Amino acid sequence: MTDPTTSVLLVETRSAVRIVTMNRPDKLNALNTELTQAIHDALLAADQDPGIRAIVLAGNGRGFCAGADLTEFDTLTPANQDLVDKRADLTCRTQAMMQGLSKPVVSAVQGAAIGGGAGLAIGCDMMVAATNLKFGYPELKHSIVPALVMTGLQRSLGRKAAFEMISLGRLIGADEALSLGLCNRIAAPEEVVDKAIEIAEAWAGANPQAMAAAKTLYYHVADLSYADAMAAGRALNAKMRGFRKEAK
Repeated sequence: MTDPTTSVLLVETRSAVRIVTMNRPDKLNALNTELTQAIHDALLAADQDPGIRAIVLAGNGRGFCAGADLTEFDTLTPANQDLVDKRADLTCRTQAMMQGLSKPVVSAVQGAAIGGGAGLAIGCDMMVAATNLKFGYPELKHSIVPALVMTGLQRSLGRKAAFEMISLGRLIGADEALSLGLCNRIAAPEEVVDKAIEIAEAWAGANPQAMAAAKTLYYHVADLSYADAMAAGRALNAKMRGFRKEAK
């Protein structure tokens, strides 16, 4: 089944899995305003659809996402501060939203995952990387700061490793990404989406209330003290007793 698409985004549903594919292959799926808004809206729609239990985020063509579309920078200048603010807000919401969704999201990442594209890739709950992965944050080499993807990177890596990545702008491959804990699986480029779908299908087999509660608690406890995190876990431990009964 294929759902309504835009020219920059393909949306497909396979049973309880929603596949959202960036579709600017000639631009390596660079993030212009139209594509960023489309990703935001498609992920939100998938999360609100009661028939969907898991989401795959992919990129069409030879690259996952090359980051921000620099051609828009000609208009995103201090002279157009309103446009700058709106774009920054949209980018921030899109980069930050996946951990707040109730449905788990896995990224299928082949080729380039640069800057904002790298942020989207690791912003998902899991990531499958292709053997041809080129992942990194080279913004400083172009006199740009990776401002809206820095938080996600630092929380995914140790502080020293994260600073090395943003300050040196070095691109890494799939093996190094796996060793750093940035991805969960490695696959051939032609198999990366299928591997991500396998993960999503496994998620889809779980009780959706239990999955949503587990994901919410997982990210919630990361920002709490040990005692507060245990208290939050205790509260869910009592609540989850009803999930099995409701699933029958």
